[in-house]
Amino acid sequence: MDCRETRTEDLDEVMQIYAQAKKWMQEASNPQWQGSYPAREDIEKDMAAHGSYVLVDEGRIVATTAILFGDDPHYHQIQGRWLNDQPYGVIHRTAVAGRGKGYGSVLIQYAEKLARDRNIANLRMDTHEKNASMRHLMEKNGFVWCGTVWMDDGSPRIAGQKVLDAQK
Repeated sequence: MDCRETRTEDLDEVMQIYAQAKKWMQEASNPQWQGSYPAREDIEKDMAAHGSYVLVDEGRIVATTAILFGDDPHYHQIQGRWLNDQPYGVIHRTAVAGRGKGYGSVLIQYAEKLARDRNIANLRMDTHEKNASMRHLMEKNGFVWCGTVWMDDGSPRIAGQKVLDAQK
């Protein structure tokens, strides 16, 4: 398996993975991503910022995510408290083509590597409270629940943070 930046020629496959994720969320009564988001334009914006990534397994894209560094305005207001106020990376828009294969954990481990390469010791993520799969993934990978943040449309998301071990 190999993580790399998303290329223009990957966009159709990436959008298919998001379509499958939306279907799974709908089947699980999770209202997250039931509109046009994430749209192709969202991914193109991530790509322009060098923050869109895919996981490739045996020549096939099996997962996608955004890993961005810098301030995220959605995280300015939190009902709760972040673990610290140090610089952080953010993982957004994570979707996998197959469940139970560990693809999400591989993406988080890659985000950790990118953060360490930038001397950043924190990652943050958020998800809908009904997104049991993402909540499990975050907990399994050492994220600590910090509180609630809100998206542009006013919808709440539970947010977590992971302080990275310097030795890895």
